[in-house]
Amino acid sequence: MKIQNSTYILLACYVATFLRLFINNNFIVSIIGSFFFGFVVGKKLSYAKEKIMLCGFLSCFTSFSGFIYFLYTILNQGDWIKFIIFFNSIIIVNLFTMSFGFWISRKIA
Repeated sequence: MKIQNSTYILLACYVATFLRLFINNNFIVSIIGSFFFGFVVGKKLSYAKEKIMLCGFLSCFTSFSGFIYFLYTILNQGDWIKFIIFFNSIIIVNLFTMSFGFWISRKIA
């Protein structure tokens, strides 16, 4: 990969992390990230642009660690039912949101 592309990936990471500071809700961030992930995958961009968006921007924006920490706090409260409900609903909603983003990007093309 070219140095220029690596610089763009780092810049995308910076922008995503900066945006993440303003949205302090893991569920909303994961829904937005899933939609755009599906949208980018559906667009069939060039290899470099896809890596900049997926590996740079979206991976820093959605931050899996935020999702895990959210579930960890519920688990520490000892509420297993709430943990199971949130875990499954987050995954199912994000899967449908990603599919919707993919579908929208194909319709716009």
